[in-house]
Amino acid sequence: MKILVVGGGGREHAIVWRLSQDQENHEIYSAPGNAGMAELSKIVNLKADDIEGITAWALAEKPDLVVVGPEAPLVKGLSDELQKNGFDVFGPVADGARIEGSKSFAKEIMKAAGVPTGKAEVFDDPEKAKAQLPEYGLPVVIKADGLAAGKGVIVAETLEEATNAIDDMLSGNKFGSAGATVLIEEFLHGEECSILAVVDGERAFLLPSSQDHKRVFDGDKGPNTGGMGAYSPAPIVTDDMLPEIKQKVILPVVRELSARGIVYRGILYAGLMINENPDGLSPNSKVKNHLAASGDKINVVEFNARFGDPETEAVLPRLKGSFAKLLLNAARGCLNGDEIEVSTDSAATVIIASAGYPGDYQKGKKVRGLEQKVDNTVVFHCGTKEVDGDILTSGGRVFSVTGCGSTLREAVDRAYERVGQVSFEGAFSRTDIARRAFERG
Repeated sequence: MKILVVGGGGREHAIVWRLSQDQENHEIYSAPGNAGMAELSKIVNLKADDIEGITAWALAEKPDLVVVGPEAPLVKGLSDELQKNGFDVFGPVADGARIEGSKSFAKEIMKAAGVPTGKAEVFDDPEKAKAQLPEYGLPVVIKADGLAAGKGVIVAETLEEATNAIDDMLSGNKFGSAGATVLIEEFLHGEECSILAVVDGERAFLLPSSQDHKRVFDGDKGPNTGGMGAYSPAPIVTDDMLPEIKQKVILPVVRELSARGIVYRGILYAGLMINENPDGLSPNSKVKNHLAASGDKINVVEFNARFGDPETEAVLPRLKGSFAKLLLNAARGCLNGDEIEVSTDSAATVIIASAGYPGDYQKGKKVRGLEQKVDNTVVFHCGTKEVDGDILTSGGRVFSVTGCGSTLREAVDRAYERVGQVSFEGAFSRTDIARRAFERG
């Protein structure tokens, strides 16, 4: 099969790598790709959001399948344009991608579909937003409505942090047009996890559960990032919960979108909060937690319209069978679920980041140690480029290092062993990936 993967980060490297593991001998292309993807695919020198350029390439090269990795080209309508020209695309059309591109739209869809989620209100006036804060208690969540590269969510522990976040977004233009409107959302207590569902417009197949680590430092300290590591499976998600998640979260959204004329084909990523004590009150809050009020154990924190990053790097190594067939059938609307199997092994991913991330960071640092090996590990490139035979850093998150094993402990140990072999000036990682799973015993 001739396949084009759009994107150039760790998520897309993982997609290309997993496609290369299929028994079929695929011809894989990446646009724009990265230094790691170049070892497994042919690089197409086009930016991921170059709608016109990618469409022209597809018309000339006739791929059997296009897999769109990042959210930005989805929101801009890459899938629409490719489908209009007769190509099978794994990735929703722009109207469907609004479920990630606009958090207020996502809340509207959830409400209409009856999906359990936290209370939220939308504001474009900073003073009206700040006046409403007492209704939510503390902590409270402030979200930029649009795309902000995973950094537009502030969990405010104090009133001052909340008001500063509102001012930064609505008055300070911190996130540009993405922060022109904001959501004030109640803080949901519990343990967060991710579910990636492959959707064909009507049916859904749930990939293994995972949990990522959004805060930059150990112990979930510091600002939110695009993700500092992940592991799969997430013990908080028990086997008996998966049918409930499918029936109460994923399929209602697919049906609601369909009722609005939106055929959703691609990944529907559900960020969930699991509360094992839904009848309790929110600690440190002036209002009763929505979870307590509704009695829901499972609530949706957010939806994304694509594979998560770094969750993808932990989930895809656990899949057996034909990954390309799974994606193609979803793109064609004929998903049946027997294209793929899930391994009982565990996987853990550790991000190696540049000093200063998620703030300002330097680029162009020479990477060493990539030639070394540890069994059952893979190093995915997130932000690299090759210059005169050297691999240099080009992003805040530079590598996703994944280890696999029969137990989560084994997977984590392998990942960290491999992390210790890779170095560049200013490199750092969290040292406690999967800590919640180990704390559960």
